[in-house]
Amino acid sequence: MNRKVGIFLLILFLIVAGLISYRLLKNREKQSISEKNEGSRRAETKVYGMVVTGKPFSDFLSLTGGIEANEVVDLRAEMSGLVENLNFEEGSNVGTGQVLLKINDSELRAQLEQAQTRSNLAQENERRARLLLEKEAISQEEYEIASADYRTAKSQIQLIQAQLNKTLVKAPFAGTIGLRSISKGSYITPTTPIAQLVNLSRIKLQFSIPEKYAVKVRIGEQVRFTVQGSEEIFYAKIYAIEPLIEESTRTLRVRAIAENANNKLIPGSFANVTFPLETISDGLLVPTEALIPIQNGKKLFLKKNGKAKEILVETGGRTDSVVLISRGIADGDTVLTSGVMSLRDGSPVKVTLR
Repeated sequence: MNRKVGIFLLILFLIVAGLISYRLLKNREKQSISEKNEGSRRAETKVYGMVVTGKPFSDFLSLTGGIEANEVVDLRAEMSGLVENLNFEEGSNVGTGQVLLKINDSELRAQLEQAQTRSNLAQENERRARLLLEKEAISQEEYEIASADYRTAKSQIQLIQAQLNKTLVKAPFAGTIGLRSISKGSYITPTTPIAQLVNLSRIKLQFSIPEKYAVKVRIGEQVRFTVQGSEEIFYAKIYAIEPLIEESTRTLRVRAIAENANNKLIPGSFANVTFPLETISDGLLVPTEALIPIQNGKKLFLKKNGKAKEILVETGGRTDSVVLISRGIADGDTVLTSGVMSLRDGSPVKVTLR
């Protein structure tokens, strides 16, 4: 009996020992595979890079602005009446003071004729009263009444003449007439829009500067801008600055004036404005593809001791191909410029300099 128990325990021991040996063998195989994978991950990643050196750079802001007419007015009549004459063509150029429209004034002219007759009579009465006063045939009071009647009659003529002047709509400045909203024979009132008059010889460029750069704005400073549909670069000179910063946007409104001799600039268009800040003699410039946007800013990778080093940076002005780095890197650093999206901080890298 004891012999059988011993044989059973021996067999059980051998089975357990075999299971343990099998488990240890499998663990060693897994560890070997893991070490191979780790070695594979630690293989150097081939990337391109560049050594950053200070270069001259003209820093600037890229802003969006709008083009406005130098002068624009909605033409309206000062009094109501029927349009008797239209003296302009849509889209035509007009001069300052040119008569654009005439309202029927027949009733006012009849009133003027009547007032002139009364004035003539009052003038004659005043003359006679003055002669009688000299002969002491009437009192001073009677003469003053006649004189007042004459002055009242003259004032009435002036009033009607002023009303007659309001039957004419004149151009307040030289410019181009837009599309009209009325026709000959229309009955118009002071609220009826006639057309727009726009001065296009010069245009106003309006844009807003972020609050942090507001102190850099100067009257007389030149900015350049472009418009959609044209590759031509235009220039404007700042002539007015809003005295207050807008609280909602934290920006400062600025206006500049630009010549528009060939009417290439159309009011209402958007403009891409380049506002100069300062010229930096040793700016650190990196290609735009080297920058990686992240939640709290931008980052790039430097080569440090054969590995990729993740660096948070602050940027300044930019062009189509390069970005100015204002903080985060130093002259002589090697910046990784391509293949950076797959990199991790501390990854081994093999850099080919460009």
